[in-house]
Amino acid sequence: MQDATTPNQHARLYVIGDIHGRLDLLDDAIAAIKRDVEAHGPDALTVTLGDYVDRGPKSRGVIDRLLANPFPTPHVALKGNHELLLETFLVDPATGQHWCRLGGLETLLSYGVSDRGPRMGEHYDEASAQLRDAMPAEHIKFLHSLKTSYSHSNYFLCHAGVRPGIPLNQQSDDDLLWIRDEFLSSTIDFGRIVVHGHTPVQAPEVLANRINIDTGAFATGRLTCVVLNGQGHRFLKVG
Repeated sequence: MQDATTPNQHARLYVIGDIHGRLDLLDDAIAAIKRDVEAHGPDALTVTLGDYVDRGPKSRGVIDRLLANPFPTPHVALKGNHELLLETFLVDPATGQHWCRLGGLETLLSYGVSDRGPRMGEHYDEASAQLRDAMPAEHIKFLHSLKTSYSHSNYFLCHAGVRPGIPLNQQSDDDLLWIRDEFLSSTIDFGRIVVHGHTPVQAPEVLANRINIDTGAFATGRLTCVVLNGQGHRFLKVG
């Protein structure tokens, strides 16, 4: 497990769910956080839970925006399974069919790479090489730098969830990026409240042991940002 850490515990966290190429909604979230910081003070940190790419139209634009840290706070970017899929396609074009079924075609187009061959189920080698050439070096470095979890006070942040019965500091990256059923159906106390995305829900799902903030932004136009502090949580309106 690659856990992100910061030098001090901030009084407030802003946590943003799966963006999936919706740069317009990310910009809305940035604006909402700026307003909230003006109202409540600067002692805060913004964490994004991964899945910046695929499905929506502006994967490249989302990464560009995050690289510049547009938030009025420090920013920690976590990895989602779609960042892993993109990294894998860059070195193993044979994974292209699987990746493209999960939204990779939109990412190719966002970097100016034709999706014609992959859309027909062919020419993945060529598309992978063209994507490697089209992606700025800082984008690839960004993908490689992403951690898979972040711990803060009573909260444990990750993309997909955790495996029940395994201590939080021993979770595998595979589970942190991909797990669903075993985690979602569990009612046990994980030691901290797990804040996650990965599994789309109509509205933020708040349970005793977890908070799901993936509201399917690419399809619904609803990107969720939850504010966590010592008093609990609240949500910012985005989209």
